[in-house]
Amino acid sequence: MKAYWYDNESGDQREPHDSSRSISTSALQELGVLYYHCPNVSSVNDIAQQRSYKNRDEIVVCPSTMGDVYEAKVKSFFHEHLHEDEEIRYILDGAGYFDVRSEGDDWVRIRLEKDDLIILPAGIYHRFTTDSDNYIKAMRLFKEEPKWTPLNRAPELEENEVRREYLHSRSIGAVTAN
Repeated sequence: MKAYWYDNESGDQREPHDSSRSISTSALQELGVLYYHCPNVSSVNDIAQQRSYKNRDEIVVCPSTMGDVYEAKVKSFFHEHLHEDEEIRYILDGAGYFDVRSEGDDWVRIRLEKDDLIILPAGIYHRFTTDSDNYIKAMRLFKEEPKWTPLNRAPELEENEVRREYLHSRSIGAVTAN
């Protein structure tokens, strides 16, 4: 895992966009983002049990498995959105980027590779993309039945109960791009 401030330069979303300004795991935790290195599935099982994740599936995001819809799907994952549930991903193979909004509304880019597990809190604005290799295989974990419902960022979403709870929970610490 490597976390840093997104450089906001133009170019393909799958490029690193590395500003050379790193972010620590403790700064990610202040945003509610949890990171674990899990060298085996038993480590994932322990986290799943501790956090009451009951269900899981696997997804492969690449042109060979998705065919003609790959480019459109990767672009849709990159639309800024939130979920009303935690988003949990364990990377089984390949690599990709999760971008999350800081308290100052700047992007933090998190590169994940094999054996990385990330938990994004419900209510955080984020987006996802593969890297330039166009391949990632991930396990998705869920507390209940699998669902993935993105709510794209819009002004009225600031009144969403889950978004408001997230903002309230983060009011004690600030992570800004100084």
